[in-house]
Amino acid sequence: MKLTEQIVLVTGGGRGLGRSIVEAFSTEGARVIINYRASAAQAHELAAQIGPERALAAAADVTDPLQVGDLLERARVHFGAPVTTVVNNALASFTFNGDARSTAAEISWDEFSAQFAGSVRAGLNTTQAALPGMRQHHFGRIINIGTNLFQNPVVPYHDYTAAKAALLSLTRTLAKDLGPHNITANMVSGGLLRTTDASAATPEEVFDYIAASTPLGRVTTPQEFAAAVLFFASPWARSVTGQNLVVDGGLVMN
Repeated sequence: MKLTEQIVLVTGGGRGLGRSIVEAFSTEGARVIINYRASAAQAHELAAQIGPERALAAAADVTDPLQVGDLLERARVHFGAPVTTVVNNALASFTFNGDARSTAAEISWDEFSAQFAGSVRAGLNTTQAALPGMRQHHFGRIINIGTNLFQNPVVPYHDYTAAKAALLSLTRTLAKDLGPHNITANMVSGGLLRTTDASAATPEEVFDYIAASTPLGRVTTPQEFAAAVLFFASPWARSVTGQNLVVDGGLVMN
């Protein structure tokens, strides 16, 4: 299915990386659902820029399966067809500031639980809600947003990293389970991005250190990352599933 024919749900799409992903899909002609939980003003402003025929801003807590089901139904009614493509981007409350991290000696299970809910539970909820429509089309694209930290844990964000590693496992089991329906599941993993709301608290010297450590000599931007997400939704990736593409300027090499 061409990008222009796809209806794409981007969770956490109102700001930060999610906004860049929405803009990338919109530029290629896809119709987009800009999901938000707390960023109503940003999501509706972005939807207004794109226009009602090709964008819908819709609130839902993606950790709640009932709200996700309602979100997918609203999208189906608005666009007259079901969602074909899901980008699980929403991030449970988290700030990328290594100086403020919870260390191994003090981190609580509640912190782990919040991140697992925001990554794994939310990804499962959106996938299950979108599956009937994907099976109807015999086409689906599930794209999960990961991190390079579980391959290069330079900062011990224990809860965040563990949740994203679990999401990669879910990505691969979904790829195996759903492949016969022509539904692919892949992950795009980044490092620190310059700059999103989540990375705004990162000290400038950290950005400089990362840039100096990459072969490209710079920190990846949200727009560059979003372009890689487009690849997995595009016809060029039609035979790619169960993969984790690291987009960080070459800092981590598989």
